[in-house]
Amino acid sequence: MVAIVAALGCAAAGSWTFAQTSTQAVTPAVKSGAEAVAVSGMPAIVDKNNLYSEIAAGRMSPAVAGALERVYVPNRGANTVSVIDPATLKVIDTFKVGVHPQHIVPSWDLRTLWVANNAEGRTDGSLTPIDPKTGKPGKSIAVDDPYNLYWSPDGQYAIVVAEAFKRLDFRDAKTMAMKFSLPTPNCAGINHADFSIDGKFALFTCEFNGSVTKIDLVNRKVLDTIKLSPYFDRPDALAVISVPGKKPRYVPDPSKPGADICTTPGMPQDVRVSPDGKVFFVADMMVDGVHVVDGESFKQIGFIPTGVGAHGLYPSRDGKSMYVANRGSNKIRGTPNGKGSVSVIDFASRAVVKNWSIPGGGSPDMGNVSADGKFLWLGGRYDDTAYRFNTDTGAVDKIKVGREPHGLTVWPQPGRFSFGHTGNLR
Repeated sequence: MVAIVAALGCAAAGSWTFAQTSTQAVTPAVKSGAEAVAVSGMPAIVDKNNLYSEIAAGRMSPAVAGALERVYVPNRGANTVSVIDPATLKVIDTFKVGVHPQHIVPSWDLRTLWVANNAEGRTDGSLTPIDPKTGKPGKSIAVDDPYNLYWSPDGQYAIVVAEAFKRLDFRDAKTMAMKFSLPTPNCAGINHADFSIDGKFALFTCEFNGSVTKIDLVNRKVLDTIKLSPYFDRPDALAVISVPGKKPRYVPDPSKPGADICTTPGMPQDVRVSPDGKVFFVADMMVDGVHVVDGESFKQIGFIPTGVGAHGLYPSRDGKSMYVANRGSNKIRGTPNGKGSVSVIDFASRAVVKNWSIPGGGSPDMGNVSADGKFLWLGGRYDDTAYRFNTDTGAVDKIKVGREPHGLTVWPQPGRFSFGHTGNLR
């Protein structure tokens, strides 16, 4: 993440108003049956109504046989990875990797974990492989600005998210040799992604211009980029916000006397597709909630308020819920003991059904769900801590790790193949 000074978000003020239930009234425009046929080379779609069917508890691939049960935590500020034994909640190993490790990413074939060291502001980015059978790192490979890492649906290419360069680098999935690049000039701070149910396209967030971009993976081109806003269905509010020039954080609401609207631009983070593949959820750390985007029409159709600094998105093992990690701050460089929390969204209703706070405060960021679905693990970005949330009660355990932990992964996880990030498995 490029080191910039971010404006504060708006959720702290009670005068911020917007439609909170608009997601209920929209029927996404998805062609019947169009999502049921996967692109060439991608494993077949097992259940077109639940693309998470194969990440259910117990559905382990033979490819992960012999993998140690571990939680791998990249410590961005320490250039290390902490290894936690989930049975004891103890750090049992720490090893050096490249500069600024951001995320730990399972390979498409589930046989390697890759540490994405993007060396922010430098030229010595790298990817470090970890053997999940030994828990030990291998030799790093020089790679330009690997802020994040994804895989083509057929597993042929590693998709390196070169955030600082506004591009996606497609590299050989085994050797990481460069094959071709896809410029994304309208996507400042290209960041996180998720893929359509059939693998034909992906949505990538544009952190530094409040947008999301749609990538055609078959024809290898950018289809469109759209702005996101909690006022997506309020043309009057959008018109006020879009007026050029410096504006205060709050301005009078043109349609609601006595109320205000927030002018702070969004800062989209993680993306996750719905179980039926029809809509994409986009966490936004500046507007403290989750945008809802129809994948086929590529239009915003909703917004769900969650908590301060909405950041990471993770489906439950049964595919019924989504956990939202609210980092507790609207700043890129936050402070310890913030208003961090986890919100639970019901996929069917698109409503928040639970909220879990962290006693004493915290900063939950990126992570994933345990193989059995009983725990949600997240890095505590500003608290040098890893969190383990009980997914039944919300009770949280804290484990001290290195400085500025970011996108941790739990391993092994159920699933047949990985699309990348900290475990976008299918």
